[in-house]
Amino acid sequence: MRTLDWIFWAVWALGVLLILAYGSVIPFGAPFLPTLKKDRQAALDMLDLKPGQVFIDLGSGDGSLLVLAAQRGLKAVGYEINPFLWLYSWLRTRRFGRQVRVKLRSFWRADLSQADGVFVFLITHHMQRLARLIDSRSAKKPLRLVSHAFKIPGQKPTQKVGALFLYIYK
Repeated sequence: MRTLDWIFWAVWALGVLLILAYGSVIPFGAPFLPTLKKDRQAALDMLDLKPGQVFIDLGSGDGSLLVLAAQRGLKAVGYEINPFLWLYSWLRTRRFGRQVRVKLRSFWRADLSQADGVFVFLITHHMQRLARLIDSRSAKKPLRLVSHAFKIPGQKPTQKVGALFLYIYK
């Protein structure tokens, strides 16, 4: 084969892999859409976590929020099912050592029992399932959750800043 043929097939295969990786997440959560920097800052401000507390990002995408949380002294855990985003996020957060963990796993199986604060950017039809996940956790401490753009059905947010909603679970 000629070099141009190899390039064509390599680009085609990469395109198919990207479509599969980004499109296959929709049944499990939401497609990747980066959170704006001002919203990342506001979300962590709303969570009001102290250094050493545990922050969990459900669908951590490119790891931007994990980096910001680590810079604030938080222990951060991200869940991501897109292998390309997971790898990028893992590489991006390596400099924080054990302070940040990025798990290549669906957040529907996340252990939230140690979490002090959670961030999520889901879509409407998954919000009720998220509420059940939060209610099923076996923690004895309160949990603060910030949802970007979508409300949790049947719950009244404690605070709203722009498109961010804060919920406190006792």
